[in-house]
Amino acid sequence: MKKNWPWPDSFDAVVAAPESHKILLENNFVRVTEVIIKPNHKEPHHTHKWRSVMIVDAPTDLRYYDKDNKMTAIAGVYETKIEWMNPEGLHSVENLNSKKTYHAIRIELKSK
Repeated sequence: MKKNWPWPDSFDAVVAAPESHKILLENNFVRVTEVIIKPNHKEPHHTHKWRSVMIVDAPTDLRYYDKDNKMTAIAGVYETKIEWMNPEGLHSVENLNSKKTYHAIRIELKSK
């Protein structure tokens, strides 16, 4: 567990949002998750406590919500991309596309 992380383990993405976050590989150093958000689906609120690399290979239009369920951003992702992600507190993501599933691989770098 990351030191000084304010959120309980019950909010970890693979626990709180198992339909959209599946572990592909995990050891003491890294956790690789598959992220799938079906069309018109909003995932439950969850967290990501480690820094990570996000590889989006099936992008779509997304809406982001903060811990208070207030919309914070709408993102149109239209091409495959790789980005660095800092730890994320409690949030939720909604796929706004009615036909396309969002898909990504998240490589989380565990802190020691």
